[in-house]
Parts: sequence; C-alpha cells; structure tokens
Amino acid sequence: MLKGKTALVTGSTSGIGLGIAKALAAQGANIVLNGFGDAEGPKAEIVALGVKVAYHGADMSKPAEIEDMMKFAAAQFGAVDILVNNAGIQHVARIENFPVEKWDAIIAINLSSAFHATRLALPAMQAADHGKGWGRIINISSAHGLVGSPEKSAYVAAKHGIVGLTKVTALENATSGVTCNAICPGWVLTPLVQKQVDARAAAGSISNEAAKQQLLGEKEPSLQFTTPEELGALAVFFCSPAGNNVRGVAWNMDGGWVAQ
Repeated sequence: MLKGKTALVTGSTSGIGLGIAKALAAQGANIVLNGFGDAEGPKAEIVALGVKVAYHGADMSKPAEIEDMMKFAAAQFGAVDILVNNAGIQHVARIENFPVEKWDAIIAINLSSAFHATRLALPAMQAADHGKGWGRIINISSAHGLVGSPEKSAYVAAKHGIVGLTKVTALENATSGVTCNAICPGWVLTPLVQKQVDARAAAGSISNEAAKQQLLGEKEPSLQFTTPEELGALAVFFCSPAGNNVRGVAWNMDGGWVAQ
C-alpha cells in the first residue's frame, strides 16, 4: 500500500517508534530511523521487510539537528511522505521539585521537536500530487495528552500540546491531501515504562510482575499493555485511503483509561 513512500519516524530505535516503523515498512514504505542507542539491530529488522532504510542520529532537542535530519531524509529518498513524531522522554517529580532543566528538555523533545519536523516536512507534502498535496503526519501523544496524572507536569503539558498542534496542523491543511492525527496510547511496555515498573517494584519490595499489574490497575481497565504492533496498525490505517478524511483526531488506544 505504501510502496514508493518514505516514512521518517523519530525515536524509532526501540519501543513504539520501532513498532510503527516496522508496520509502515511491512506496507512497502522506505524508512528513516532516528534515535539514540544501537541502530544496527533496528536497521536489520527493517531491511528484512524488503525496503530501504537509513538512520540519522539527530538530537531532537536541537532544531539545527532536526533540520539536518530532514535534509538527509530528502537526500536519501526524496521528500518525506509520512512523518511520525514519536521521540519522547520522561521525568517524574512534583511541580515545586521539578528540575528546570528537565522541564526544558521534555518540552523540547516531546513537543517542540514535532513542530520543527512538521514545519520542515509540510512544504514538500503540500506540493505533492501535482499540487493537490499528499502527506501523513502522525503525532504520538499519550493518554496524558487527554488527562493528567500527578508528578508528570512537563510530560502532560507536552502531550496536551501535541494534541493542540495536531488539530492546528490538520485544520491548516484540511482542503489538501495532507492529514495530521495524534495517537494517544495508554501504558505500553517500552524501556521508558519499564523503568517506572522497576522503580515501583523496588519501592514496594514486590515482584516486577506484581508492579506491572499494580501500574495497570491504577489506570487501564483492560489490565493489559497496548503493544507497539497495535499502534503500528493504527498508523497504517491513518496512511491508508480509509484515513483520507480522518483529520485532527486524538485517537486513544488505552484499554479504557480515559473512558473512566
């Protein structure tokens, strides 16, 4: 379905980003990976799906590096057709104790990076298909883009901001073939969430499995983690012809979290 398209997925060397990159690759899209840590393993997983892959290690807190990444993607494969803004970090503390540098980093990586990548991707998307436009911008928000939780002020603020940015991007491109939507996952067992599970297990002197169930029980009525594969399938739907008129939504995949 996506043969000949290019997808750039930020924060895609593991977790949600890698799951979405693999789902798009399985539909034929060439992939530009981004993120810290080992890139060779993820690259091999994408190549095994029969598409081309490139990697750029841009620090998503630095606008100049984001600009370089977008130029790199265009040089490798032509314009970016599908942009998935996924990169994110977390820090947990009460507002009065929240380190200022952590606030700045979370806003930069979780929110501002999506603005920078979007503004750089839009001109080519708008010019595609003989000026009618074609593009898909998928912003990975969170259940925390729709509701709050204590001790996550920066993350909740950034993820709410992502939902707002999604709506404005969608409205500004509403008469073109460029769509923008947000995915709002509940708990996904990524390395980021595993750290929270580990901390909970250590603090309560309980097993890792008990800590997982405790975490899920507080927020997610289904008592099961959303998987990167499920999120990847939703991203593929947004990129399909069935998603042509899905614009500006914040689609929660959260086991009933925000239904409560």
